[in-house]
Amino acid sequence: MRICLVSETWAPDINGVAHTLSHLADELHGRGVELQLVRPGPSQGVRFQRAAGMQAELQVRGVSLPGYREVRIGLPAPRRLQSLWQRQRPDAVYLATQGPLGWSARRIAHRLGIPVVAGWHTNFDHYCHDYGLPWLEPVLLSALRRFHNGCAATLVPTHAQVQSLHGQGFQRLAVMGRGIDGERFSPAHRDSRLRTRWGVDDHTPVALYVGRLAWEKNLTLLEETFRALLEARPDMALVIVGDGPARARLETALPDAHFTGFVSREALPRYYASADLFVFPSLSETWGNVVLEAMASGLAVVAYRHAAAAELIGHDHHGLAIIPGDETSFRDAAVALSQQPARFARLGRAARQRALEYRWPAITDAFLAVIDHVRERDHETARPCGV
Repeated sequence: MRICLVSETWAPDINGVAHTLSHLADELHGRGVELQLVRPGPSQGVRFQRAAGMQAELQVRGVSLPGYREVRIGLPAPRRLQSLWQRQRPDAVYLATQGPLGWSARRIAHRLGIPVVAGWHTNFDHYCHDYGLPWLEPVLLSALRRFHNGCAATLVPTHAQVQSLHGQGFQRLAVMGRGIDGERFSPAHRDSRLRTRWGVDDHTPVALYVGRLAWEKNLTLLEETFRALLEARPDMALVIVGDGPARARLETALPDAHFTGFVSREALPRYYASADLFVFPSLSETWGNVVLEAMASGLAVVAYRHAAAAELIGHDHHGLAIIPGDETSFRDAAVALSQQPARFARLGRAARQRALEYRWPAITDAFLAVIDHVRERDHETARPCGV
C-alpha cells in the first residue's frame, strides 16, 4: 500500500500535528507501507533533511504566518501534485491540515480518483474567539465543513468531538486517538538533580505546565492557578516548559516560576517525570498530547474535562477533570491537590496505567482500518454495474 501524507508541519516542528504524524509515519513504515510526504519548504536560510522512511517527498512553496514565523502555510501546487501522483499513484491521501496546500491536494486527488481522508488536528474555529474575531467563526466553520465533507472520511481524536462536529453538519467521521511511548515517558526518568535545580527536595511538590505559550492556551488561568499554588505552598516549585508570544508577560507575572523555553526531545521526559502535578487549563486542543505524556510519566493531572482529558481521565481516579469554564473549581482543585501528597501520588499511578492503554500500534490499526474502508468503498463505487 502507498499513502501520501500532506501537512503544513513536520518534525522538527514542535506541535501536536507534527508529533502525531511522526509517530504514525514510523508505525506505517515499519509495517511496509510506502509513504510520500508533501509539505511546505523551509524558510530562507533554513535547510530541511528529507523525512526518514519516505519513498518520495515534495516540498512546495510556503509562507510564514504574521507573528508566528515558525508556522508556515503551504501554497497550492496543483501541477506538481498531479505530476507526482501520476508518476507514483498513492492508494490514499491523508490531509493533516486544511490550508491552501490541503485544498489543492484534495482537488487534485479528486481529479485523479484517489480516495482522500482528512484529519481534524486543530480547532481553528476556537481560535476566532481567542484572537478577538468571533464574527469570523461561522465563515471559517462553513469552509471547514465544505473541506471535510468533500473527503471520504475525517479522523477526529475523541468521541465527544465526533458528536460535536456531527451536530454542526460534518459527515463521515471516525475516531482516531493519539498514542504514547510508555518507555520514553515514564516515572523511571525522575531526576533528583533537576529537582535540585528547581530548589526542591524529594518531599516538596513541583507543578508543571508544558505547551506553547500563546493566549489561546488559556494562560491567564494558568497564571492565576500558579499564584494560588504558591500562596498555599510557598515552598513548592512552578515549572513552565515551552515558548511563545506570551512568555515575556508570564515571566513578569510569575517571577518565581522556572521558565525553561523549549527543551530537547531527549530531555523532555525528565522534566515530566521530575514533577508531581501537571496543570493544563487549555480549552483549544483537539487532543492535547501533553496530557497523555504527563499521565504516562506518573503525574496527577488537573485539566478541564475536554479533549484528551475528557477521554482519558476519570475524575479523582486518573486525575482531576474539571467542568469546562469553571475557573474557581479549577484553581481550588489544583491548590487542594498540592497539599495532599498521598492523593497526587495515587492519581499519578492510576494515570500511568490509563495512559498505557493508548499505544501507537493500536492507533495505527485504527488509521489503517479507515484507509482500507474508504479504499474498498471507492472500489465498490467505481465497479461497473453487474460486476
